[in-house]
Amino acid sequence: MKIVCGTSFMMYGYDAGVLGGVLLHPPFLDAIGRPKDVWTIPMITASYDLAACVTALAILPFTFRIGRRGTILLGNLAAVFGAVIQASSYSVAQLIVGRLVTGFAIGCISSAVPTYLNETGVEIGDRGPANALNAILLISGVPLAYWVDFGFTKMYNQASWRVPIVLQVIFAFFSGGCMWFLPDTPRWYYARNRWEEGDAVLARLNDTPVESEQVQNTRREILAAIEAELEANSSLHWKQFLTMGIVDNTRMKIIRRLCMCFWLPMIREWMGSSLIAYYSSVILATIAKPSLVSLLSGVLNIFFALGCVPLYFTIERVGRRSVLLYGAITMTVLITIFTVLVALSTTEAIRWAAIGIIFIFLFVFGYAWQGCVWLYCAEIAPLEYRHIGGAATAFGEWLMTFITVFAGPIGFDKTGWYFWLWVVSGNVIAVLFVFLLCPETGGKTLEQVDYLFVDKGFAGLRRNFDVDVHGLDLWNDKDKEKEMERHEIAP
Repeated sequence: MKIVCGTSFMMYGYDAGVLGGVLLHPPFLDAIGRPKDVWTIPMITASYDLAACVTALAILPFTFRIGRRGTILLGNLAAVFGAVIQASSYSVAQLIVGRLVTGFAIGCISSAVPTYLNETGVEIGDRGPANALNAILLISGVPLAYWVDFGFTKMYNQASWRVPIVLQVIFAFFSGGCMWFLPDTPRWYYARNRWEEGDAVLARLNDTPVESEQVQNTRREILAAIEAELEANSSLHWKQFLTMGIVDNTRMKIIRRLCMCFWLPMIREWMGSSLIAYYSSVILATIAKPSLVSLLSGVLNIFFALGCVPLYFTIERVGRRSVLLYGAITMTVLITIFTVLVALSTTEAIRWAAIGIIFIFLFVFGYAWQGCVWLYCAEIAPLEYRHIGGAATAFGEWLMTFITVFAGPIGFDKTGWYFWLWVVSGNVIAVLFVFLLCPETGGKTLEQVDYLFVDKGFAGLRRNFDVDVHGLDLWNDKDKEKEMERHEIAP
């Protein structure tokens, strides 16, 4: 399951980077008629992000019906069609259509894969490494695409850009083909009242009989969470979403949690990840010599991927909140120093110092925010609304990516180094957001996470609760006794 989901995310990273390496390649420009205006190329690039952004919301009405597995399968199928349309393009219109179809595919995959990984974990400590591996493969797709482009663009024929683009179907065939033989998550089966299938998958995941204590405890936990969330439905109202979670009358802060799923990835893009990844060549061209730009861009993206590796081994020990908070603080310091160096780039030594800082910044970014945000958002989304949480996460990710990719070159052209102040502000916001709103979810089951949001107060000042199997430590004695009787739990 980890390998299949990771391959889908690697395709996501590969597709995000592959077109950028051929945009200025003469055979590519010949195929699309060598556009003269300044809008065509950014629109071709950004149409992918826009489609993924819209898809995240458009698929909401039916993703809960087809499940996490079905959504991933749909995404991989669409990716094949999108790659073929792009690779066979001989016009801007056809290329944009291909980008839109591929964007639809990635919108499906990015909203469903983190949820699928989290809900199929057997032990509490499974979720962190699984999502860290996902992040490693995601970011590895970007330098892979870069180096494939780097090799193919040494040729000057139509295959030099069409082959790199169509290669992404390999990821889709492998991931979609394997996913066909895998089940959906037990939590989705239970939420759809398909209890027998949920029991069967739980037993397979735990490699124990359905009657085993491990399976039955997890089953009771999931059903209790579903019932508690359904009881909270009565206080849900769409108008509360307009306040972005500030006004939330639900007992488990369902609206606030779904809004956090939107804001965390949006802030991540505000912090500069896609800006640097998409336009590494443009950024480095303002600092380094032209002969070194291509090489440095490839190495920079490799550094980004390497930063995700330590997360696999440390996420369960350090915790999500600490990784996000201290990572954001470190990145704020680094990007501030980088901005000052770019503003004062009067000598070659200062320019090389700025390059060194941006390398360290992306390494820290890969460790602290790239994988951890996907993990955290999938954990805090309530089970009954996890498809909405996944959609909100993907929507926030792709909305800000579209804004960044479309407006980034214009910002650099019009304002120069002052544009980096916008990126600095995003890192400052990230520190405040995590400190005030994000409790620690590590070391708890997905069902126990529900009860972290029952207590009032800022996340940074919250008491460290030891939540029992149903989170009952957050309830008063009368509620606890009632819940125990309802699920026949021995005191």
